[in-house]
Amino acid sequence: MKLIRPHGGTLVNREVTGAERERLIESAADMPALRLGAREISDLEMIATGAYSPLEGFLDRSDYSAVCSNMRLANGVAWSIPVTLPLADEQAGAIRQFEDVALYQDDQLLGILHLADKYRYDKAREAELIYRTTDQAHPGVSTLYDQGDWLLGGKISLVNRSINPAFPKYRLDPSESRALFLERGWRRVVGFQTRNPVHRAHEYIQKCALEIADGLLLHPLVGETKADDVPADVRMQSYEAILAGYYPASRTILSIMPAAMRYAGPREAVFHALIRKNYGCSHFIVGRDHAGVGNYYGTYDAQHIFDQFEPEELGITPLFFDHTFYCRTCAAMASSKTCPHETSAHVTLSGTKVRELLSAGQLPPVEFSRPEVAQVLIDAQRAIS
Repeated sequence: MKLIRPHGGTLVNREVTGAERERLIESAADMPALRLGAREISDLEMIATGAYSPLEGFLDRSDYSAVCSNMRLANGVAWSIPVTLPLADEQAGAIRQFEDVALYQDDQLLGILHLADKYRYDKAREAELIYRTTDQAHPGVSTLYDQGDWLLGGKISLVNRSINPAFPKYRLDPSESRALFLERGWRRVVGFQTRNPVHRAHEYIQKCALEIADGLLLHPLVGETKADDVPADVRMQSYEAILAGYYPASRTILSIMPAAMRYAGPREAVFHALIRKNYGCSHFIVGRDHAGVGNYYGTYDAQHIFDQFEPEELGITPLFFDHTFYCRTCAAMASSKTCPHETSAHVTLSGTKVRELLSAGQLPPVEFSRPEVAQVLIDAQRAIS
């Protein structure tokens, strides 16, 4: 039995061991040093473990320009989000092209950048192409504008994993998730990206997808998110609660995705799909407003963008789902594709209303949220109030 091939054909491994690791650690003391932020640390590890295959490092200017303009690397391979290493002006003068750079988390050496390119870039152009806006109220654009004016490109070598990684119990590298899928006899695996608790609508589309697959990878993103998003530790408790009560353990795996959230809407939907392909998923769920924020993207733009690629370019099969809700007349979960009834029969709640209920210690309707999930959120709210 074979799983889907990694994007680009080979699962990248840039984690060095043995004598090569010792050599790089020893020589790092004489290299210019760069301390990384949380996003760059997660990107470094995602590159090293193959989650960003076929990337072997941070993008050079040719790949950066091609990704921004065409959603493809310079060699034509599909890739929708630039993975870059920014550098401030005051640091740029100390780093010369074609020399190795030591990458640190605080005082811990993480890896080496084999610098191939140092270049300036147009932030407004990147914002417009990647985020479809230059509005700095957009969290992705704000992060872009706050970072340095130079980018460093080149292959990386990882010598140490990050300090105190979150949720070690649920960390699986792509090679490990693939091995686990094979161990379970799964070939058709559906991946689900989330940065929110799983409510009934999410549960419904996951289980619909599971009907045509061997297994489900519930793969929450736990890297950097907006300050008002539900904290990762609370979300993980909510995932544990719903999986324990409502999903078949033999057909579901909970594992984390350490990357940062970009909030790039359509482009990030493609990015998320390719990452899950590298983890071994053959199918990927794309719901309403995937990776969206505010009103910057159309409700189903994240589904329409897949039409800009030939199926073989991506390899992974996207599964598109409409807005989902509980219909009192149908007496079942449904969507606008399957339910003929007026919206007055649908149980839908705004985010504001849900927060009001939780703040008051009240459970939302069971048609909207499993009580076990809601209770986790209520308890978390009480703990900080």
